[in-house]
Amino acid sequence: MSTAAADHSTADPADTNRLVGSDRVLAVLKELARHSDGVGLEEMTRAIGAPKPTVHRALGALRRAGLADQDGRGHYLLGDEFLRMAFAYHEARPEHKRITPLLETLAARFGETAHYAVLEGREVVYRAKVDPPSGAVRLTSTVGGRNPAHSTAVGKLLLAHRLPTREAVAVWFDAGPLPYPTARTPRTAADLHQQLERVRQQGYAVDDQENETGVNCIALPVYAGAPSVPTGAVSVSALAYRTPLTTLTDAVGEIRELLGILGTTARP
Repeated sequence: MSTAAADHSTADPADTNRLVGSDRVLAVLKELARHSDGVGLEEMTRAIGAPKPTVHRALGALRRAGLADQDGRGHYLLGDEFLRMAFAYHEARPEHKRITPLLETLAARFGETAHYAVLEGREVVYRAKVDPPSGAVRLTSTVGGRNPAHSTAVGKLLLAHRLPTREAVAVWFDAGPLPYPTARTPRTAADLHQQLERVRQQGYAVDDQENETGVNCIALPVYAGAPSVPTGAVSVSALAYRTPLTTLTDAVGEIRELLGILGTTARP
């Protein structure tokens, strides 16, 4: 589990040059989301790769809808209406309501960060996150952030149910270039297949500093839909110096019990 989830929202000027109308407005909105402190029109124009008047019109449309705003410096940022809509949608998600109590319990129990994530293609997307109630050092992962599936505990947990054979792993592995965040990241299809076999046998997955040096993680499946394929995974991501991986693996039974007590279906 990375302390800084990957950001894939950067606009590609080559693509945005071909965007028109509402598509360009959406490209501007996505670019605004990358600048929490605001962004000037000149920088926005360069990032979008469109004429300044066009970007300015898109920003005007977003401001009229309350989805963008302008601060005292003249910089543009996401508007309060956008934030209200985003948070309201996130809070209303059924999975968020079911998972958050469990994540709060896990974060308090281990004094580390708990996540809920789903698999999208070759990456995992974090749908919920709860930081520990105390502690000076915390992970900077974000809801909506992404990380490679093959280097994370949640990713390997979910891949184990979708890639049951060595051949399936090889096809997935060879579909395109993969990042290798640390020296411990699986680098071959054979290595990944061996790990996925272990996940299927033990019912949980671990990340032993494979996604970021100094951070380890354990993940267990959540079956909110079909009884045979997990819809997502919960994890505890820990700083290795204060919570060794053995501490997490020794608590697998306890985590499974918490999943059942809090009404989150999880098969052993």
